[in-house]
Amino acid sequence: QVQLVESGGGLVQAGGSLSLSCLASGSILVKYQTMEWYRQAPGKQRELVASDTSGGVSTYASSVKGRFTMSRENNKNMIYLQMNSLKPEDTAVYYCHAPDYHAWGQGTQVTVSS
Repeated sequence: QVQLVESGGGLVQAGGSLSLSCLASGSILVKYQTMEWYRQAPGKQRELVASDTSGGVSTYASSVKGRFTMSRENNKNMIYLQMNSLKPEDTAVYYCHAPDYHAWGQGTQVTVSS
């Protein structure tokens, strides 16, 4: 069984920054896994924001490229999403995802005010 717990969401003004964290526990070592961040805005489908392979290759949605950075601390079994230059359209619930385990966190709300 795999558990993913996100934290770090909140309310921020446009142009500000937030850092999200995801702690993985159970039968998973993020060191060996591709990990992903998704988000879902009200009335919209969940979308992939960032992905990072175990080999350290990161990809980003075009809407966040250059503003968001995904990283990980394998010894703590944690992944992160640093979000800079936030825009109101970044407002969403952000989810951590381990695709090989079909595991999702509960999500953390990010709200960007204009």
